Amino acid sequence: MAVDNEKVVQEGFDVQAELADTQRALREVTLMIEQSQSELSKLTQRNAAITSHLQQAQSQIQQSSPQEIKMAYDSALDAQQRLFVMHGQLEKLQSDKMHLEKYKKLLERGNAPVDLASGEPTASGKDPLSSIEMIVNAQEAERQRLSRQMHDGPAQAMSNFILQTEIAMRLLDVDPAQAKEELGSLKNAAMTTFQKVRNFIFELRPMMLDDLGLIPTIRKYMDAFKEQTGMEVNLTVTGTERRLEPYLEIMTFRAIQELLGNAARHSQAANIKMHVDMGTEYVRVSVDDNGKGFDPVAIRSGNSLGLKLIQERTEMLGGSFEIDSSVGKGARIVFSVPAHI
Repeated sequence: MAVDNEKVVQEGFDVQAELADTQRALREVTLMIEQSQSELSKLTQRNAAITSHLQQAQSQIQQSSPQEIKMAYDSALDAQQRLFVMHGQLEKLQSDKMHLEKYKKLLERGNAPVDLASGEPTASGKDPLSSIEMIVNAQEAERQRLSRQMHDGPAQAMSNFILQTEIAMRLLDVDPAQAKEELGSLKNAAMTTFQKVRNFIFELRPMMLDDLGLIPTIRKYMDAFKEQTGMEVNLTVTGTERRLEPYLEIMTFRAIQELLGNAARHSQAANIKMHVDMGTEYVRVSVDDNGKGFDPVAIRSGNSLGLKLIQERTEMLGGSFEIDSSVGKGARIVFSVPAHI
């Protein structure tokens, strides 16, 4: 009996220490949110000023040199890119704060997740500071990916637009037919680039997630994913389609984005099957691909920040995360979160 009492006392100290760590992590995230909001405000003002300058340059295109127009476009593109990234960063920080606040409440009630067999904290009971570090690293990796995409896509296209505009202007008096052809080509390129920018915006924050909910947004994203990758993706939805708490919809959608992105970038799969079960107690998502597979142990101990982050968040919410894969035999990843918290 004395041993049991000692264990209870020790667990009490563990919960208190975990609570202190969580409170410290919560203060750090709150500070990061304040700093991000301040930076977002500055970027919004800068973007408005640059947009105004760009509009002025467009209205005075005859008086502006090609170099001035190019500089105006480059500045506008850079400002918009920074604004998009900052919006995404702020959204993730706010989601992290919400998760930490919920975990803090669990600890304050003395309900910290504990493995009943070992008596040790579960994966969701890990040091919150480690989770924050993982989140920050994942954000940085996402920013780098978006930066490369913007540079290789719309940024390069904008430079080409300026060159095509110069060519068309010079051809107007010499060869109007050729100038018209150049302008037609410019219009098609602009439409393609506009669609790419819309895809970037959708990835950063799909507005229809707020308006229509999780399942319609997943269907829309699947259509865009198939068009962009050429992969065959089959979606099955069971249970009752309904709205969930906003943070559950965001977390589930971001996890699906990550899993589909991993399949496209790394698995060399041709077919993906996804099942979303909107159960009364849990929302369960499974993603199967017929790709090259991987060693789950190596992935868990490696640098796969995306998968680790999904596991951290699902388990913090009281859900589960499973990987079933082996080299050469495809992969199956399943996660679930409580439908009501």
